[in-house]
Amino acid sequence: MKTNLIRIGAALGAVLIAAPALAQDLTFWSWRQEDRAAYEQFIDTFEAANPGITVKFETFEAANYNTILSTALAGGVGPDVMMVRAYGGLENVASAGYLEPLTTESVPALAEFAAPAVAAESMRSDGTIYAVPFASQTQLVIYNKAIFDANGLAEPQSWDELVTASQTLKDAGVIPFANGTATAWQNETVTFGLGSSLMGKAFYDELMAGTADFTDARFTDALAAVNEVAQDYFPDGFIGLDYPSAQQLFSSGMAGMFIGGSYEMATFKAQNPDIELGVFAAPGKTAEDAKLVGLYFDGGYAANAAGANKEASIKFLNYLASKEFGQAFANTLSNISTIPGVSFDNPLLAEVNELNKSSIPYLMLAHFRYGEPSGSVLIQSEMQKLFAGETTPEAIGEALTTGLAAWYAPFQK
Repeated sequence: MKTNLIRIGAALGAVLIAAPALAQDLTFWSWRQEDRAAYEQFIDTFEAANPGITVKFETFEAANYNTILSTALAGGVGPDVMMVRAYGGLENVASAGYLEPLTTESVPALAEFAAPAVAAESMRSDGTIYAVPFASQTQLVIYNKAIFDANGLAEPQSWDELVTASQTLKDAGVIPFANGTATAWQNETVTFGLGSSLMGKAFYDELMAGTADFTDARFTDALAAVNEVAQDYFPDGFIGLDYPSAQQLFSSGMAGMFIGGSYEMATFKAQNPDIELGVFAAPGKTAEDAKLVGLYFDGGYAANAAGANKEASIKFLNYLASKEFGQAFANTLSNISTIPGVSFDNPLLAEVNELNKSSIPYLMLAHFRYGEPSGSVLIQSEMQKLFAGETTPEAIGEALTTGLAAWYAPFQK
């Protein structure tokens, strides 16, 4: 009997040694299918430093991700850790109680993040943080340096210079802008990637203060200018040109410029490793006007409030908030990490980071996706009509102001 007890004890000891006390398998969900290889490297680094915790990375199609995630969380079968959207997208999930609240005690690094980055992953009502911010994105103009050099072009400093450069390319048989607007969200990108400097910071500040709305001439005049450039310098039939086709036009060297986000740069280099890229903030009316990029925070990493592996999930979030991870993220994905202290070895990324110092928020995403109808849905639909000649900038201003008044208090006059 004593011998049997000794054997049982030895067997239990072997099990405990083989399975550490913190042995936990985490599931980690994302919409970034194209980043799988990079995230698997990041996870390998984490697992090596945290024996007993394994992380399974699962990705889903971006357009349906929010619905898939919310449905899973509501059914109690969601992931332990997940990428979540920012701003209104974050609130939709957090307000339902699905996400674990975070503090500077549970994730100390959050205390060092820039306030706007943390605010993008917090509830407006009480400031509770629900996710670790992972990236900022910048809406600007990306250009092909070889094409600019071949045509004697420099980065435009005023709107007239932008138009002149576009005409020079067109005369040389080069498509000035590769953009198409068949993919709905590209209408929004084109509007604010090209028009933010024309709208100006004063308009943005007054809009936020409630003393201006979208009928303001600074906004509608910017829409008119964007439309003129689109009609004259976008590809023929651009209204029917989808996003992947537009990307290919640019990366293949058929077009000189692309209005898009900083997230495009890695894609263009992957499609054409030899392409040499430049970036600039689309200018205002004069060279003296502030050149503003549209800036937003792309999302965050959150933990499941009902998760069975919460201790390991928080440990993983602390890794995702670390400078070590942020540096690897920037270097591997050519993206602007929000983590303080990260440096940008890629000169183009460093330039984007510098441009971010003169910016306004990417308007509809940052401020007008908190209710229905959302500002993004409205601007995408209305700009498509404008490009098709079916409405006017002034009518768009009225439609936005009236539509958003359904839930946005400052417009309820």
